[in-house]
Order: sequence, then C-alpha cells, then structure tokens
Amino acid sequence: MTQKILILVSLLIISAVVFSGCIDQKKTIDTGIKDKENISGIKISEFESTQGIKKFSSAQEVREFLRANAPPASGIPMPMNAIAGNAMVGAASDMIVAPPAAIAEKAVAQTGTTDYSGTNIQVEGVDEADFVKNDGKYIYVLSQAKIVILDAYPADKAKIISPISLEGRPREIFVNDDRLIVFTENDDQIYVYPEYGYVPVQRYAQKTTVFVYDISDRKNPEQMTNYSINGNYFRSRMIGDYVYFIVKDNVNYYDNLVDMPVIRKGSAKIMAPDMYYFDNPEQSYVFHTIASIDIKSDNKIIAKSFMMGYSDNLYVSGNNIYITYRKNMPYRYYETEQEDKFYKVVVPLLPNDARDKINAIKESNLDTHEKWDKISSIMEETYNRMNEKEKQEYLRTVEKGLEEYETRIMQEQEKTVIQKIAIGKGDIEYKTKGEVPGSLLNQFSMDESGDNFRVATTLQYWTRSKSVQNNNVYVMDKDLGIIGKLEEIAPDERIYSTRFIGNRLYMVTFKRIDPLFVIDLSDPADPKILGKLKIPGFSDYLHPYDETHIIGVGKETGDNEWGGTSIKGVKISLFDVSDVENPKQLDKYEIGAAGSDSEALRDHRAFLFDKKKNLLVIPIREVTGKERYNQIYGYMPKVWQGAYVFGVTPEDGFKLKGKVSHLDDYEEPNYYWNSPYAVRRSLYMDNVLYTISAGKILMNDINNVTEINRVDLPFDKNRYNDYGWN
Repeated sequence: MTQKILILVSLLIISAVVFSGCIDQKKTIDTGIKDKENISGIKISEFESTQGIKKFSSAQEVREFLRANAPPASGIPMPMNAIAGNAMVGAASDMIVAPPAAIAEKAVAQTGTTDYSGTNIQVEGVDEADFVKNDGKYIYVLSQAKIVILDAYPADKAKIISPISLEGRPREIFVNDDRLIVFTENDDQIYVYPEYGYVPVQRYAQKTTVFVYDISDRKNPEQMTNYSINGNYFRSRMIGDYVYFIVKDNVNYYDNLVDMPVIRKGSAKIMAPDMYYFDNPEQSYVFHTIASIDIKSDNKIIAKSFMMGYSDNLYVSGNNIYITYRKNMPYRYYETEQEDKFYKVVVPLLPNDARDKINAIKESNLDTHEKWDKISSIMEETYNRMNEKEKQEYLRTVEKGLEEYETRIMQEQEKTVIQKIAIGKGDIEYKTKGEVPGSLLNQFSMDESGDNFRVATTLQYWTRSKSVQNNNVYVMDKDLGIIGKLEEIAPDERIYSTRFIGNRLYMVTFKRIDPLFVIDLSDPADPKILGKLKIPGFSDYLHPYDETHIIGVGKETGDNEWGGTSIKGVKISLFDVSDVENPKQLDKYEIGAAGSDSEALRDHRAFLFDKKKNLLVIPIREVTGKERYNQIYGYMPKVWQGAYVFGVTPEDGFKLKGKVSHLDDYEEPNYYWNSPYAVRRSLYMDNVLYTISAGKILMNDINNVTEINRVDLPFDKNRYNDYGWN
C-alpha cells in the first residue's frame, strides 16, 4: 500500500493530474478538447451566458437566483452592512475622446463669447460630465462641497458671483443653457423591512444623488429637483436635453432579504426600476441602474436596473450604451477542474481495457471516495506494466494534452462580455450581448461605426509551461457577433493606447520600444495592418491633430545599466500618418526627469487642443532633477506643478509658448505628489487661457502666456483630501 501511495503522489506532482494508464501508441493527442460542446466535462452552455435577457418579476426570484448561483466563497447570505464594492471610480481614465477637438456649442451665455472650448469628448453631440464646465461667459467648478459660479468673461473683471453648498461629495457636473446638473455621492444608512418582518434591517451604503438647478439667474441658482439611487456614481452622458447616468451597487442579500434598487425624489420613494439579469455566472453581482432625466421639460426620470458582473468600462454613442466586464466561469467549474482534467485528458490516453473499466466506475453509483479507490488500483496496475521508456513517453504525452486543454480553457476564460443598451430621447432598451477574447485597456479601446462596433483587446494567460500575451482587433455587427478580426499583434507586448478615427485604428503597444500600428478597418471583415513605427517610449493617449497627423502623450524610455528599460519623463510626440505604410515621428518634446507625470495620461479631459488657435495645453508634474532638503524626508527632488502651453504645427513641431503655475515656487513637501494648487484642467474663451486647480483659477494671454487675473476659490486646505482632489 505504501508503494502505491508513493507512486500516486509522485505522478500527481509530475503531471499535475490524477493518474492515468499507459499510452496506446496508436492514439493521437486529440482528446476531445476541441469539442466545444464538452470542453471541460461541463457543457459549454453551463458557463456561457445566454444570448437573451431575462427579467425578474419579484425580489423572491432574485433571492432564488442568488441562492442557486452565488458561489459559497461569496458568503451568501451576505451581510447587509457589507461595504459596496464599487470603489469610487477615478476621474475617467477609461473614457473616450473625440476627433479632432471638442469645441463647445456656440450658444452665447448672455454677453459672453462665441469662441470657447468645451470638455474634450468622444462623440459629437454626446457631452461628458466633468468637475468644471464653461459656456463662454461663466465657469462652473466644483470646489470641495460647493459649486462655484464664476463670471469669467471678460477675464480682467472675473469674479465669483455665487457658491452653491452641497451635501456629500460632489463628483461631476453638466451645464445646458440655464440648467446645471450635479452628481454627488454620500454615505447613507438604509433601513429596509424583510418580507413580513416587523423590525427594519439597517445597512450602510453609498448613495448617488443628481441635482437639477435652474441657473437663469446665475447669482441665485434655484434647485428644481433631485433624485437619489443607492450605490456609487459610475459614469454619465448628456445627449441634447437628456442626461443619462449609471449607478452601481453591490447586490446585498441577508436573512432572505435583497435590497433592491429604488429611485427617490427627495426623501420619497417614487420608483422601483424593472430588474433584468443574464445567465453569466459571477463571483459577485452588481446592480447597474441606468437612468435618464429630461432636464428641460418636466425633469421626468426613467430607469432600468441590470444585475451583472463588476463592470470596468463604458462607451456611449449617440444611440447606444456599451457596458463591459470580464467573463467568469461558474464556481462549479473550479470545484471539478481537477476531475475534469483527468477524465478529459488522461483517460482517453489509456489502453482500451483500462479506459473502459474507469468509465464504468465513473458511471456507477459509488461515492467519490469509493470510485477513486477502485480507479487508483487500475491506474497503479497499468502504470506498473510500463517500462521506463513507456513511462517517459506517457508523461510527455499527458503534459502535451494538459497544455492543449489548459490553453483552450484559458482562452475561454479570458474574455470580455459586452452588453449593448439602446438609448434615445430618454428611453432605455436592452439590445444584445457579445464576447471578445482578451481584456480592454479603457474606453479608447472601443468605437461604434455605423452598425459595427470595433474593439481592441490584449489577451494574456499562463499555462503550466508558458505565458501568452498578444493583442487583437475585432469588428462586430449590430448584434455583437464577430464579423472580422486581426489577432496576435505584437506578441509579448500589451496595448498602451488606441484611437479609432474613421476607418483607421492607431494603436500603441509597448515592452521595450513603442510600436505605433496603423490598422485599416475599411473592410470590416478583413482588418489589416498598413504600417508601423518603432521608437523609444510609449504613448498613453492619442489625439488627432488632423486627418494625417496624430499627437501622442506618454513617457520617454531608455536603456538602463542592467540591460532593461527605464521610464523617464513625460513625452509629447507628433506623428505623420499620411503615408500609412510608413508613419513617421515629426517631432517630440520631453518634460522632466523620471517621475514626471501628467493627468492627461490618465484622463483625456485634462488635455486641451485647438488646431485653429495653434494651442496645446497639458497639466504637468515635473521632476526637475534638482534637489532640496526637507527636515522630515531629507533630500528630495524639486517638483514643479502647473501647465505647459504649446503651439504645434506639422511644419514647426512643438513650440513652447510658456508655462503657468499656481504656485510661486516649487511644490510644498507635504503635497509632493499633487498639490491643491496643481493645475488639473484648462479652457479658453477668446484669447484668454484659464487654468484651474483646487485652490484658484488663473487667466493668461493665450499667445504670450502673461497673467491677466486670478481668482481664489473657496477652498479649505485642511479638507483637501476629503473630496478626491488628490
């Protein structure tokens, strides 16, 4: 018996599976792995979500679904006071930007200008919320727990005319003529009654509130209405007079109670949105409530909720919302994974007699332990009949089979689910779902073109003997079925930035150098690489200059003394893509030493560009290479924070016009990484550049960058970190 155990343990370690017998030399390694209907011993339908959407008719159905589908490790039933897992999403590093530049609607706000910049957006007519907006006359900015309205034009007379106090943490705003829309988050205590219960159950949760203000009198804004939904504010868009927003809340289930999404107007509950779900198994479930408000007429709200996985990216066109999340395998798969490997890979490689005996035992009514005791005896007998050469061949063949099996399983696991929801005039209607291999970097990885949807992904997985990483482009039809693909681009690298412009995709990957790929999408069924350019460094953000030139913002790199690659300062690049087969870098400009950074690398709304004005502005945190002494930290690099102001043309490249800082000197030591006076946004009205930090707004001449005026914001430095400015 001891010998039997030793043999079994050693083979388990070597082959990473439970045992099988000797190899039938006439067999091939085709083990049935390619049979999609039975890829892992579980039918594929058991871990693929259905193509259709389903609707819960009651909270009881939700409870039954969670009991049947939630993995044991999830803790179902879950505590009602579980903290919502939707951590406050950053400013929007995963949002989308529009070619070639976002210029605001030219509606004159009273005596303002018609020449002013708007938020850098993706789709014309689809506005994106931010913490600062302007209308050519007034600037609206979130300053801690206030909305500050600044009469900003003309610049030399700029002044604050009204601060609006808010409850909670203000997140983002929209401005539409005489309407101001504000999203806030707050910690809330919720009391709900279990079904037929007599005592309310309390839980702590996040609450998102949207306020609508009438600002026809900018000095005296009037709140028209407010709606609140439990959960974290995710993203929002404004199309015409309709504002669409998404709130995410972890599904909380406790003592046979599910806290379902509700809409409140003020403190009154006015709506329980219809609840929909998908069969895609999840490690955790999240309610996604999608709501719309008509801000110009009756401020009526429409909402629907979708229970799905934890979403990570969002793309919105003029007609559709696309929500994406990683596909998950059911927890039952992981419980039986080792057994599946044995029966799917090892058993088919056994001689006929051993295979038949084991399959008969598998189908018997014996319990698991009794089955394995009999099977292990058959495997021991079979293994002992092998000579050394046969044993080695056996191990090689099993390893090869396992490699193929695991590759197929990993490819099935590493997928992104895309849910498509149609919108229009406030209506919200679910359309369909699709899947693509790999994961999306951010919203720049997606684009809608007519009836087609284009996606760029990075596929990465590990098997027992290798790691695989490559990049792919997929074109999908209106039903999100894949109709064209270009796979295995730049092996062992990953996507750093993408930009879809018309029938072209510009894609940057990186490992040691920066390949800029130009990809043709004119034939949706046959995407092709037209050309590529390899240069040091990488671009985190790509922005069109015109039809034949692209601006890139990223980091410079260089070789280090250990033979690797070191990240250096911020780099802006100008690419000529007129010859698509041979793209060129026309010019570059490097800023600062290693550690230098820009918010524009993560958030496109921090990037200001206007070709007609020959204007490019990006916020910069510049590590200068000089040092200063600090009593607490010792010698530290000197850091400058502000905005770089450039002119840029294909003929002259980048020309520095000047720099704007909201600080008189280098950064204070206790705000080394990001100061209350770090410039985060910029905009223009006529020939005046406005730069915005948490503490102030500066106005400079757009051509020579000389200061015109400055306005201090009502800012409490002691509460700087309370509102997410850092």
